[in-house]
Amino acid sequence: MKAKVLVIGANGQLGTVLVKELQHHHGSDNVVATDIKKTHNFKGTFEVLDATNRIHLSDVVTKHGITQIYHLAAILSAKGEENPLGTWDLNMRMLFNVLEVARIHELDKVFFPSSIAVFGEDAPWVNTPNNAFLNPATVYGMSKAAGEQWAQYYFLRYGLDVRSLRFPGVIGYQSLPGGGTTDYAVDIFHKAVLEEEFVCFLNEDTTLPMIFMDDAIRATMELMEAPKKNIKIRTAYNLAGSSFSPEDIVTEIRNHYPEFKVKYEPDFRQDIAARWPKSISDVEASLDWGWKPEYDLKRIVSTMIEKLKEQYIPHE
Repeated sequence: MKAKVLVIGANGQLGTVLVKELQHHHGSDNVVATDIKKTHNFKGTFEVLDATNRIHLSDVVTKHGITQIYHLAAILSAKGEENPLGTWDLNMRMLFNVLEVARIHELDKVFFPSSIAVFGEDAPWVNTPNNAFLNPATVYGMSKAAGEQWAQYYFLRYGLDVRSLRFPGVIGYQSLPGGGTTDYAVDIFHKAVLEEEFVCFLNEDTTLPMIFMDDAIRATMELMEAPKKNIKIRTAYNLAGSSFSPEDIVTEIRNHYPEFKVKYEPDFRQDIAARWPKSISDVEASLDWGWKPEYDLKRIVSTMIEKLKEQYIPHE
């Protein structure tokens, strides 16, 4: 039987790209994209869906014969701190609805993205292991840490095949970020290509784990396609790409734009980033389902600049 895939949060930074990859992999007719509003010029099947409404979610699953859910919708770290209780309520209510609907309808698989935001000051800052102690300092991180436990619970209690990755900061040219602490690492490339000054909200030496969008999408697909017996971790797998600081990116960008101007004005997001790991160990992902990143900083920078130039600078 062919998979019928539902994507919740299809308009987000990750969803925008993942939907296209899922359509390519499963066939456009077998992918249903959803979000709280439809985007213009969307190609494929789209349903307007508020994932806090369990009845509506259940109806969409029934209507389309869904067998897998990719649950990408969430309020992210920086945005979430503006309304902590609202962020917790929204993130957890959507997750519970997804897990319950998947359980009741006996779906094959669920994908739940976690984040390096689950780590806090008690985790080793360098090469943070998969089983490091979780004491997140943001509501977003708290919701992801709790979500990992619920994902494992639904697997152990009900046999629901929930799979999860702890994403670092995701860098991509295909869409704009949605309120995360690592957003600077996308915005900086837009400013460079437009030859505008960039104001960075982190200190220049704040090293964080990052991953290029193409690697993030490939990791998601590889995890979800891996045989069930290979998935040994039912909370979430650490995922690593490349670790670097704003200063590292600026140095590399200036190989392309020598006059690129940057100033540093750290805000509350610096306090969040200071509690996160500087690098991640993803040895379990490598051993269990063969994960290996393909993009280092040099390749990320050259690809971002090349693709954004195509968007901003019309061909003669």
